[in-house]
Amino acid sequence: MTEEQTFLDKIDAEISAERDNLIAFCGRLVREPSESPPGETLGVSKVVQAYLGEHGVASEVVACDPNAPNLVAHLGEGAGRHIVYNAHMDTMRPGDESRWSVPILELTRKDGRLYGLGMGNMKGGLAAMCLATAVLARHRKELPGRLTMTAVCDEVMFGDRGAVHLLAARPDVHGDYMISGEGPGFMNMAPAEKGLLWLDVETTGDGGHSSRAMNGETAVGKLVALLTKADALNDVYAEIPAEINGVTGGPENTGLRLSFSAGVVRADGVRSLIATSARAEIDVRLPPGITGKEIEQRVRELGTTNGVSVRAVKGWDASWTSLSNPVVTEMMAAATAVRGKRPDMVVRLPGSDARRWRDLGVPSVCYGPQPTLSAGVDDYAEEQAVLDCARVYARAALRLMKHG
Repeated sequence: MTEEQTFLDKIDAEISAERDNLIAFCGRLVREPSESPPGETLGVSKVVQAYLGEHGVASEVVACDPNAPNLVAHLGEGAGRHIVYNAHMDTMRPGDESRWSVPILELTRKDGRLYGLGMGNMKGGLAAMCLATAVLARHRKELPGRLTMTAVCDEVMFGDRGAVHLLAARPDVHGDYMISGEGPGFMNMAPAEKGLLWLDVETTGDGGHSSRAMNGETAVGKLVALLTKADALNDVYAEIPAEINGVTGGPENTGLRLSFSAGVVRADGVRSLIATSARAEIDVRLPPGITGKEIEQRVRELGTTNGVSVRAVKGWDASWTSLSNPVVTEMMAAATAVRGKRPDMVVRLPGSDARRWRDLGVPSVCYGPQPTLSAGVDDYAEEQAVLDCARVYARAALRLMKHG
């Protein structure tokens, strides 16, 4: 057995021995509400800081909003590569709380699962990264490179207080390779993720009594006609870019399919009067190979009728890291070694902060214990998956530090 393998096995065993402490830590994280909006992460950040401090890891706050801080911790002084762990502290909202079978802000340990709001997205991944950091800190003098742990706010709603602020304020957290604790679901690995396009469609038409409504002339009719035509975009699939040839779309190939949805539809007026305006707020998720500019133009072409306007509100194209990049190959090797099974390479459906690092030219990959495609009622993570992720993160970071 090589010296490196002996060291990896030692780190692996030390992480495995922390199972009970890890679960207790997850409980403390879940107890702190951080749903977004408003996305206030102060309570969670204090729990993370306390945990890291107990394990000899100093961390600092980087914030533009005191109620939504980000945390940074650095380890190692080796001459090798600089690895960044990234996790977000805010969570999705719980939805209809009456449908939950477990307390929302209390960790429930049952049948090998850890239930609680945010455990899937992504307090489980956050806890795993903190554990990996804590164990590697015991061996900081032996690290061949450097490690930075970042815990950020404002990821869920694509805000500017989290990774956006942190990366602008602190170039020392850019690193050479970034590992995101955002799982694409089912313990798969995502070297790519969909892009986003938000469009506002507004339509106008003459008002008057509803008895005078004419086909295709009312604001609502124009909006419905456009949305009906645009619904066909949900059948559009992308051709995989050569750099990520071999990546799949995951279940039902959804990672390679464009999705078009009107999350908000409104019209003014009352029942017996013709509405003079109508509006739809649209969310489009863009697979690799299809650009937002292309889809925006197609929607505009569908709305050429008089009294229809289309405005782009926010957007970015899909992002990815080549499958041959070391961050992908080493994460794949680490996950295979720990889990005994090679994970599938998929396109992550929701966005993540990995793209923020990719925009800076830093190769990034997403891997974490989120068990399904997206968090929902009775949000949970598999207990073993959370522990295994910590082992994968530590093993991959140590290997990546040695890449020339």
